[in-house]
Amino acid sequence: MEENELREITELGSSSRGRIHCLTIIGQVEGHMALPPETKTTKYEHVMPLLAAVEESEEVEGLLVLLNTVGGDIEAGLGIAELIASMEKPTASVILGGGHSIGVPLAVSASRSFIAPSAAVTIHPVRLSGVVIGVPQTYNYFARVSDRIVRFVTENSHITKQAFTEYMTRTGELTQDVGSVLDGEEAVSCGLIDELGGLSAALGYLHRQIEQRRQQTQAREPGEDGGAVSHPEKPNRPET
Repeated sequence: MEENELREITELGSSSRGRIHCLTIIGQVEGHMALPPETKTTKYEHVMPLLAAVEESEEVEGLLVLLNTVGGDIEAGLGIAELIASMEKPTASVILGGGHSIGVPLAVSASRSFIAPSAAVTIHPVRLSGVVIGVPQTYNYFARVSDRIVRFVTENSHITKQAFTEYMTRTGELTQDVGSVLDGEEAVSCGLIDELGGLSAALGYLHRQIEQRRQQTQAREPGEDGGAVSHPEKPNRPET
C-alpha cells in the first residue's frame, strides 16, 4: 500500500484504489464546532472537497459510501448529502451498524442505498443543544429545519412524507426521546432504503452501473442493469 493511500485511510477515512472510491462516514458528523479529540468524527471540511475531487477525477468511476454514524450536525450532514445526490457518477451507500439521525439523509443521498440485516436507523425530530429561547420563532425554526430533512429524504428515497413523519414523531418506542428505530428489513420494506445487502451487493451495483455507462458512451444507447432489486432506480433529481 502506498504512503499517500495509507494517509488517506488513517486520516481522512477514504481510499481510492482502482475505479471506485471508498468514503467512510463514521462516528459523529462534525459541523462548525470542533468536537473533543477523543470523539470519533467525520469532518465535513474534509469530505466536501474530496467529493468534488471524486466527481472531477478521470480515474474514479464510482463512489462507495460506508456509513456507521450516530448522526451529528444537521447542516454539515445535509451539505454532504446534497453533494452526493448531485453527483453524476454512480454512487452507492451501505449502512453498517447504524445510520442514525442525520445519517439517514446521508444514506439515501446515494443513487442506490443498502443496509446490512443487522444494522439499524434512528429517525427522530430535530434537536438543538445549548440555550433555546422559548418563543414562537424558535419553534418555527425547528419546523423549517425538519421540513428540509423530510423533503430531502422523501425526494431521494421511496418512502412517503406521511410515513417518514409518522416514524419521526412516534411515541412510546424510545425511552427518552420521540422517534423510531428501524432494523434493516423494516427500513427496506417501508421504502426508506433501497435494498437489504452489504459490501458485495453495493460493489456489484456500482460495477454494473460503471459498465452500463461505458456502453452508453461507446454505443450511444442505453445498457441494461442486471440483478434483482427491491425498489426501482431513483430518478435523477431535477436541477434547480
